[in-house]
Amino acid sequence: MPGVKMLKLEDFDYKGKRVLLRVDINSPLDLVSRKIVNRIRLEMSIPTIKYLHESGARLTIIAHQGDIEDYHKLISLEEHASQLTYLLGEKVMFIDDVAGPAAREKIGSLKEGDILLLDNLRYLCEEVSSFERDTKLTPAEMTTCYLVRNLSSLFDYYVNDAFAAAHRKAPSMVAFQELLPSAAGKLLIREVEALTAVVSSPRKPCIFLLGGLRAGDAFGMMRQALRSGTADRILTGGITGQIMLMAKGVKLGEASERFIKDRSLDRFLPDAVDYLSNYPAKVTVPEDVAVNREGKREEFSVPDLPVNGLINDVGKNTVKEYEKFIEEAGTIFVNGPPGVYEEEVSAEGTRNLWNAVAEAAGYSVMGGGDTISAASRFIDMKKIDYVCTAGGALIRFLSGVELPLIAAMERAYNKYGKWEMSGRRSGNRPGTGYFGEEKERET
Repeated sequence: MPGVKMLKLEDFDYKGKRVLLRVDINSPLDLVSRKIVNRIRLEMSIPTIKYLHESGARLTIIAHQGDIEDYHKLISLEEHASQLTYLLGEKVMFIDDVAGPAAREKIGSLKEGDILLLDNLRYLCEEVSSFERDTKLTPAEMTTCYLVRNLSSLFDYYVNDAFAAAHRKAPSMVAFQELLPSAAGKLLIREVEALTAVVSSPRKPCIFLLGGLRAGDAFGMMRQALRSGTADRILTGGITGQIMLMAKGVKLGEASERFIKDRSLDRFLPDAVDYLSNYPAKVTVPEDVAVNREGKREEFSVPDLPVNGLINDVGKNTVKEYEKFIEEAGTIFVNGPPGVYEEEVSAEGTRNLWNAVAEAAGYSVMGGGDTISAASRFIDMKKIDYVCTAGGALIRFLSGVELPLIAAMERAYNKYGKWEMSGRRSGNRPGTGYFGEEKERET
């Protein structure tokens, strides 16, 4: 991995040791049943879980599902444990607790080869996305947070395989490395290697296609891509496209504007105005939109807005314009569907644009849970050059922005690498003990 130094799984002996593994298995859900509809992140976490299991670790897994901005996806991880059990072919136990007394007691009872999944990290306020924005804690300061304070002393090693959340400065992502010998999982290694190769010399012109519901991620990507010059053009859709239209003074209609304001997504309007003013030739907004009228699709050009109804897709003219840019692109980064792809009446924009990406001659990269879920529904994923589990982390990495996870793993490398090279085979490690056992710290 050029330029990135991280300890790997193979650098430690896990037999009989208690290992804390952070994965990203945040999965798309059916809007009605709230059941998992795409398992790609679960599937891609299996190699690391299997390696640790077969190494004889007493394995505890932590992960998140959903967030405040997509509350409908904020559910228990019980189904995730069942899915992992099926994919791994080994029992993955589950406990309805994150870091409380029940979870700690269960961790203490694990035997060699056992696997336990704790409940949703996002049930803790310190793990939601707003915590990072509002507290500004350093990783060292996060070691006193509830999660790290309660769990760190129970483990011998920490492993991170959650590149999809690498842009999040959450305690579960960056604080355990301050206290425990830490290794990168197989997926994290593979993602960083692949994206390092991509960022070194992307083919031009470079096109970003940004949509989806998580406008915060999209605007973060847009800021870095525009300022760094990585993107030659950004095509907007979904809620991001609607916010861009509002920034141009377009009245969408009461339903759509209320949807955006009720979720406080109108806070991105000043950014949208900035991008449109400073990068007018690089940011493209929809020409027309679609509305679901009692199960029937109706399209409206932007001059005909506002419209009575919730906007849920881009229109045909927008698709045609975006297809031209995609066809001419040397590199295409895709994150977030341009419409509500789960419903047939509003899936047309996503289907057509995803097919354009699949057939394009340029190097294509897709990332993000909903993006992959939508793509796997409409196209042959083998036609996409690189499928990444990440969304925001992928774009930030390709834009040259330091990711909190990578920085934390490099600090752990510098802190524990020398010990790893000289003393790991003895079975000892520096750090605190667990369950009352004192471990001598090396100096």
